[in-house]
Amino acid sequence: MTTPDMTWGGPAPAMPPLTAALPGTGAASRLPGTFTGAQPSGARLPTGGAATRSGRFTPEAARQDMPILQRPVNGRPLIWLDNGATTQKPRQVIETLASFYATANSNIHRGAHTLAREATDLYEGGRAAVAEFLGAPSPDTVVITRGTTEAVNLVAQSWGRADLGPGDEILVSTLEHHSNIVPWQMIAKERRARVVPIPLLPDGSIDQNAYADLLSCRTRLVAISHASNVLGTVPPVREMTALAHRYGAKVLVDGAQAVAHFPVDVQELDADFYAFSGHKLYGPTGIGALYAKPEILAAMPPWQGGGNMIDSVDFDRVTYAPVPHCFEAGTGHISGVVGLKSAIDWLTSFDRGAVAAYETALLGYAQQALATVPGLEILGSAPEKIAVLTFTLAGHDPMDVARWLDQAGIAVRAGHHCAQPSLRHYGLEAAARASLALYNTTEEVDELVASLHQLQAQSG
Repeated sequence: MTTPDMTWGGPAPAMPPLTAALPGTGAASRLPGTFTGAQPSGARLPTGGAATRSGRFTPEAARQDMPILQRPVNGRPLIWLDNGATTQKPRQVIETLASFYATANSNIHRGAHTLAREATDLYEGGRAAVAEFLGAPSPDTVVITRGTTEAVNLVAQSWGRADLGPGDEILVSTLEHHSNIVPWQMIAKERRARVVPIPLLPDGSIDQNAYADLLSCRTRLVAISHASNVLGTVPPVREMTALAHRYGAKVLVDGAQAVAHFPVDVQELDADFYAFSGHKLYGPTGIGALYAKPEILAAMPPWQGGGNMIDSVDFDRVTYAPVPHCFEAGTGHISGVVGLKSAIDWLTSFDRGAVAAYETALLGYAQQALATVPGLEILGSAPEKIAVLTFTLAGHDPMDVARWLDQAGIAVRAGHHCAQPSLRHYGLEAAARASLALYNTTEEVDELVASLHQLQAQSG
């Protein structure tokens, strides 16, 4: 490990350990422990080792839990800098998924046999873990979804169809991922409402003066990211929410990029809706959750119909299951919920403050290091941001940059990142993005920077 300094002197400088300056970190290896999920008698899920960890964090401990980081790519050690797209999975999650299918696989909620009861307990234990992770008041305020995209669509199609009308306005920040733009455009067209963009400042932060001016009695909802997937910007969500509430507007927060980087408390934020995806939280793909305030959730009509979400069905009358089950039609991603709980257990076994401090320091190091690459420009310099580094390199198409780095075993993302308005704020249609996580190191940043120097030298 190396540490951020005021200057970066080139590839692979010798520096003292980065973790030495961070609270709660050190060289101690991961401690043994046990799986503490909702584990009914007979469901032999793996003991995993994360849940009773001392809480101390080191990137080495996190890396030891990531099997994929041991594989080579193009003859080089894998350097995974595409965490904004998806995070890698710790062995605890992988083993939990395998064990669930081997020992407890069943459908849930409507079976009298042992495996059905065990699977139901595990599924509902996952819901409870999500509620605790988000600081929600009750598991009944958490709807299990396929991810952030489905969660936003659920709100748009249920709450939006019931509560939006002609002339109503939905304020959407220019930071947003397409999944927090397109659903609002679709429902606005149907309900004859209007989507109004909230502009950005040059540094990539939300223009708070413009936001205040846009709010009015016509504002029904504000949709904002808790952290941008392109610029890394972390808006003042609590303050923006409080201002929106003065106008009677609801607030939906896209937490997909936030939850892996810092603790979230939905009650402190006072968010009306909060959505996130498991696969960006070291969990499985195809799973996520929506939090909503209980009084709002209780007033929302079901979005999809089918099994699991009903109480009684006849041809002339249907009654629905209670919240939140009425929003979960069909057989859900049961193993995904089990895996998501395992991922939450793994992440929260570390000192979250130490993780956030480490990632902030690593971001600072990477910013200084990348500044030495001729022709490289980083997008977004908001004072509060997560470890996302989206950049352009003069004379090179972003996709060509990504292909070059891939030959060195370095995985970055290139394209519009499903956030075209953010890029167009800078007059761009595409850019490259290196997004960091708790298992990334300064040595990996050095490899990234050295490879970019080589690309520029070759083309110069």
